Amino acid sequence: MYKYFIRPILFLFQPETVHHFSINFLKALNNIPFTKALLRVFFMPKNQVLKKNIFGLEFKNPVGLAAGFDKNAEVFDALETFGFAFAEIGTVTPLGQAGNPKPRLFRIKKDKAIINRMGFNNKGLKNAVKNLKKRKSKIIIGGNIGKNTATPNDKANEDYFKCFNELFPYVDYFTVNVSCPNIRDLHELQDKEALFELLSGIQKINKEKPDPKPVLLKISPDLNFSQIDDTLEIVKRTKLDGIVAVNTTSQRYNLTVSPEKIQKIGNGGLSGKPLKNRSTELIKYIAEKTKSKLPIIASGGIITPEDALEKINAGADLIQTFTGFIYEGPSLVKKINKLLLKNR
Repeated sequence: MYKYFIRPILFLFQPETVHHFSINFLKALNNIPFTKALLRVFFMPKNQVLKKNIFGLEFKNPVGLAAGFDKNAEVFDALETFGFAFAEIGTVTPLGQAGNPKPRLFRIKKDKAIINRMGFNNKGLKNAVKNLKKRKSKIIIGGNIGKNTATPNDKANEDYFKCFNELFPYVDYFTVNVSCPNIRDLHELQDKEALFELLSGIQKINKEKPDPKPVLLKISPDLNFSQIDDTLEIVKRTKLDGIVAVNTTSQRYNLTVSPEKIQKIGNGGLSGKPLKNRSTELIKYIAEKTKSKLPIIASGGIITPEDALEKINAGADLIQTFTGFIYEGPSLVKKINKLLLKNR
């Protein structure tokens, strides 16, 4: 029903307008217990075989929603209703910020892709904490943290440390985002020395807590294999708990639409089907280099259940979808879990 009736109507409107509508719809849904109970019956997988224990957390199934949808931690409880075992909020920055000028979100329908240059738009850390305090469901929540655009890189670590400290009591794990292509000079934090300093600082704070939380790093698909090797060495030295592979790409490969249309859209991170092969390639590479001892959350190019299975077979432990959720609708989670069960 979604693809043939709901999606065509939604796609008549600007993507960001639809995003706001979806958030408001889920917020309203969250206040209707009877409706939520019915949706759980339809969407939520029941098979215990799907459970996975990764970095000390028990996931009801391997499917989560990637950061960028629930930026302000407003609808994570409602997302559990559709079968998601976990969701990442954010990217959260210390201060609220408007992000980049509009328009900044574009559908590439022919390729089941999205280009965005949102720019970490969110209402800030205090707002996220306020919403997280109202948590009612058992969905696992990841805190995706970043820096404010106005914060210079030599002060960036302070932004990450602040987010880590204040979100710590309210999330189950953290994802450190230094790979978004839409924040000026953010990529510089991926350099070896800067990355080691940042992750070492976060882990120092983490170890001082009575009960440390898992910390993961989200990497760019635009890193070459030598850069991946350097990153994995830093992950090992700082004793991080896992990798999220991958963020959006600044490249424009595997697109079938005209170059003129892409040029008209301009800069931004590409997600969706065109990213599928690169994401799988990097997941397989990381799994082989670490002998499958480092947990991997696959993100990027998961549009169909078969895409999700491909990531798991490549070495991923969990998967996240976002663009696939937009194009395929909420039934995607159930379909993925059914295929994973079938191929156990």
